[in-house]
Amino acid sequence: MTEKRTYADRREELIKAVAKRRRKIKLLSIEYKGGKCQVCGYNKYPGALDLHHISKDKSFSIGDKGYTRSWEKVKQELDKCILVCANCHREIESGVTQLPEVIQGEK
Repeated sequence: MTEKRTYADRREELIKAVAKRRRKIKLLSIEYKGGKCQVCGYNKYPGALDLHHISKDKSFSIGDKGYTRSWEKVKQELDKCILVCANCHREIESGVTQLPEVIQGEK
């Protein structure tokens, strides 16, 4: 008798595959956006860099729920974002820091 593999059997493998793809997309995204915070220049650790939408036309969050999208679709969404470090991102969201005019012009 042949046993069938089930989704439950592959769960951990699939979780690892999605996490690996998300890390890859994040690194590609950081490279695509210039590799450093567009406000202060921080570039030491990729995990401390965020993508901030500057366009109100947001189709999806880049790292949303592990969904996989083509690199072309991701790049289209990245064109609506700036790359900022976690500190600058929090300050932008709270209104403490304003985006430089050159970045605001990209909207």
